Amino acid sequence: MADPYFFGYGSLVNTATHDFPDPQRATLRGWRRAWRHTDLRPVAFLTAIPDPHAEIDGMIAHVPGDDWQALDEREWAYDRIAATEAVAHPLSKPVEIAVYAVPEHQHAPATAAHPIVLSYLDVVFQGYLRVYGPEGVDRFIATTDGWTGPVLNDRAAPRYARHQALSPDETRFVDDRLARIGVNLVSAL
Repeated sequence: MADPYFFGYGSLVNTATHDFPDPQRATLRGWRRAWRHTDLRPVAFLTAIPDPHAEIDGMIAHVPGDDWQALDEREWAYDRIAATEAVAHPLSKPVEIAVYAVPEHQHAPATAAHPIVLSYLDVVFQGYLRVYGPEGVDRFIATTDGWTGPVLNDRAAPRYARHQALSPDETRFVDDRLARIGVNLVSAL
């Protein structure tokens, strides 16, 4: 029987934000990321979008307690989609891998009413920087849509529940990358 794993492509890459067992670097073929919002959350978040010409870096992790139902509840805004054959990873044992994605008809681009929050972006960039290096962050940016949506600067009062403190070098790195791609950074009220 195959062990259950799931592919994470955002905050899961930052292992400081979770204690999921056996995190491993992995690549998902046939998908890209996008910043989107739904009526289920007040801010934009990442989802995976099918794209036969793309691939994204991320991490796989073992489903805690082999309990898909508990993980589905944690990822309640997403559908679980089988992805075993699309994931390249270092494991030699049999695994069943899923990716979580919001159905296409249920999300829209980030808006002023549903912005991307910088505290979430900080976590994602920090994770990719630590696991994949600066080039990995650049690949993350290149394989993610929705950068034209507003980014709410909430660093002074983080809205993302699993926010992490950045070192001064990490802060400069994140700020530099966001300036390079010309994000619309807006002040929190």
